[in-house]
Amino acid sequence: MCACSPESQPYPGIKRSVDNTLREVILPLYSTLVRPHLEYCVQLWSPQHRKDMDLLEWVQRRATKMIRGLEHLSYEGRLRELGLFSLEKRRLQGDLIAAFQYLKGTYKEDGDKLFNRACSDRTRVNGFKLKEGRFRLDIREKFFTMRWFAPHYKRDIEVLERVQRRATKLVKGLEPKSYEERLRELGLFSLEKSRLRGDLIALYNCLKGGCREVGVGLFSQVASDRTKRNGLKLFQGRFRLDIRKFFFTERVIKHWNRLPREVVESPSLEVFKGRLDEVLRDMV
Repeated sequence: MCACSPESQPYPGIKRSVDNTLREVILPLYSTLVRPHLEYCVQLWSPQHRKDMDLLEWVQRRATKMIRGLEHLSYEGRLRELGLFSLEKRRLQGDLIAAFQYLKGTYKEDGDKLFNRACSDRTRVNGFKLKEGRFRLDIREKFFTMRWFAPHYKRDIEVLERVQRRATKLVKGLEPKSYEERLRELGLFSLEKSRLRGDLIALYNCLKGGCREVGVGLFSQVASDRTKRNGLKLFQGRFRLDIRKFFFTERVIKHWNRLPREVVESPSLEVFKGRLDEVLRDMV
């Protein structure tokens, strides 16, 4: 079910149960009960296709039209009157705030690995320009960083995997072997397994590494002491919407909880990576 469909949002409930449509009533209700659903972890799943952006915007469009005295105004006029941004502009605002945090704020150490500063001194607009990469695939332009992108449709996963499949087949002497055998021979993981590895390393950083302050707000540890496999199990939420399962903060928990105790209790990130690689090699 779509995240912004009438069946899955509090919006129809507000419309049915509230008689007073003054801005002082509708705006706080919309901001508190509806908009958080549309923007939950939005930096991780930011919509790329125009139809998805329009579908999300449609919810705010209808909510602002409920307000008495603004029905005759255009959507842009209503936003100006209420002092609101469009959802698309709010996503851009969130991206820029996150980028500031990586460049000059709390996550400065990680930002050095994610962004490259432009060397040229011809920076008319600002003196802190970043280098923009060039990509053969249009989809790369949509990533906040590669770390947050993870395809969840089988066809997308297979399209990406086909690139590595063909590349490994170019290696002399490996042409007659299957893809799995070529990977073993070359000491590589499939791209799907590489993405899982990246997720688990990022999660280790959030729980025990440099981003521990962030991890406290994103993940909850299971209180029970019945943790057979590892002593750092995380709570897995339940959701009405399937799309939530593919967010980084949710898709990684199931795999983390299956890791052996000696892996999750690694004393450092380097040790964790080595032990994790051993587990992933044995994984089918």
